[in-house]
Amino acid sequence: MLQQYLPEGPDIKNIVLMGMGEPLANYQNVLKAIEIMTSDYGLGFSNRKITLSTCGLAPMIRQLGNDICINLAISLNAPDNEKRSELMPVNRKYPLESILAACRDYPMPGRRMLTFEYILMAGVNDSPADAEKVARLLKGVRCKLNLIAFNEYPGSPFKTPSPETIKTFQKILIRHHYTAMIRTSKGSDILAACGQLSGRKTATGGEITP
Repeated sequence: MLQQYLPEGPDIKNIVLMGMGEPLANYQNVLKAIEIMTSDYGLGFSNRKITLSTCGLAPMIRQLGNDICINLAISLNAPDNEKRSELMPVNRKYPLESILAACRDYPMPGRRMLTFEYILMAGVNDSPADAEKVARLLKGVRCKLNLIAFNEYPGSPFKTPSPETIKTFQKILIRHHYTAMIRTSKGSDILAACGQLSGRKTATGGEITP
């Protein structure tokens, strides 16, 4: 429908499964959808133009690699198990060692690379020491990193790092020969940026509450 009705429709060349719940927890439906997207009798997209983003369900990463070859993005967000388990409880079931082992076995032909997404939160996971840990953690994995500044929202326990902090983090990764890109979010002015799935209402008396 987007291709048919939007002015930009003919230019839609990529599909990303992200921000819709964990795709690998809905595996059979997601796999069927990808098969339709890539079929000549479906949407006719190339496998190289489809990316699936996951929090890191290690066994399902392996299953995906066995069933179909598409791009894979993993939400990393921390340099070690202790910090990642605090931020992402799923890490207690699938720690970094199991995720990275699955990633190393994931088929990425040609020059394609895995993507690791890293949301930077001020004072939590954005220090130079954290960047050095990330560089060591991903050593030997053919990958690139997307650095995303945390988007604050009313009542958020986390804060957005300064631009200088983000640039320093990026420079450390680049010094270790990683491709590290700073992603720019849009829509924060209306609480619609990445990670801002929240709303506000006006309570009696005009108070704004999250």
